[in-house]
Amino acid sequence: MISTAERDALAHALSLAAHGPTTGGNPQVGCVLLSPTGEVLAEGWHRGAGTAHAEVDALSKLPEGGARGATAVVTLEPCNHTGRTGPCAEALLAAGIARVVHAVADPGENSSGGAQRLRAAGVDVEQADAPEAEAFLAPWLTAERRHRPWVTLKWASTLDGRTAAADGTSQWITGTAARQRVHEQRADNDAILVGTGTVLADDPSLTARGDAGELLGRQPLPVVIGRREVPADAKLRRHPRQFRQFDGGDLDESLRELYDLGVKRVYVEGGPTLASALVAASLVDEYAVYLAPALLGGPRLALGDIGATSIGDARRLRLHSLEQLGSDLLITARPLIAGAGR
Repeated sequence: MISTAERDALAHALSLAAHGPTTGGNPQVGCVLLSPTGEVLAEGWHRGAGTAHAEVDALSKLPEGGARGATAVVTLEPCNHTGRTGPCAEALLAAGIARVVHAVADPGENSSGGAQRLRAAGVDVEQADAPEAEAFLAPWLTAERRHRPWVTLKWASTLDGRTAAADGTSQWITGTAARQRVHEQRADNDAILVGTGTVLADDPSLTARGDAGELLGRQPLPVVIGRREVPADAKLRRHPRQFRQFDGGDLDESLRELYDLGVKRVYVEGGPTLASALVAASLVDEYAVYLAPALLGGPRLALGDIGATSIGDARRLRLHSLEQLGSDLLITARPLIAGAGR
């Protein structure tokens, strides 16, 4: 049975996990080490690929033998895999940990099995019922379970759903605060997707930039969907990273290829053609909709045909968060039906 101290430690471990990066392929994980009587001995979190995992980070803060008989409370099942670092299950065994409480089971084909390894060595292992941890890790878990990245579809529109005026102009529908939030979201993803139509019409740079227009240290991979050639003088060709292009014939397969490249989170900024295709194919896990208090009318809608011919076909979403940015709103929503973003 999980104690009150262990549940409190798990909540704290989740807050520690949030310090870790959302990009780079690895999950955000936090760990708290408790003494046999429930006092916090040490804590840690994972700082990105190639760095110590949360359990090892926490263990490193104790003297040799300081974790013997302790309980490790972790937001994700300890890994049982040797990659850039060694398996956390073995590190916990070597440190003399007596009990492990973890939230989410690791779905990774290579990294799972840590709980089984620990139990086989005599460690008391218990999985907590922690839906908040499952929700926190949703992007990474989706990528691991479905072998394709978590897909966030973003658009900026007026209140009547227009992403551009009748003459095609769209800069700027939203204000500076909303536009800067977009750059932050770009930096929080492994890749940005656009269609060739957007490249030809808007000539986007697809970089993540700061308030003064400077390039941020971490740049997402630019990805173009479509068969048309990217112009030789396109800003995209001056991106710090070499862009990738897919013909778009099979969006699911393109996403799987990105997953194989280590991309776990994708931010889609394409126009209505690409956006509608992803929605129709049930490949969107999250919607980031920036709404400006303005009206345009006309035909330039955020989405085209998504296969909904009657109200019963509507893609129902659940509100995840609402954020005011200057005079604009950022609405984040996710499919209401679990697994709808297959």
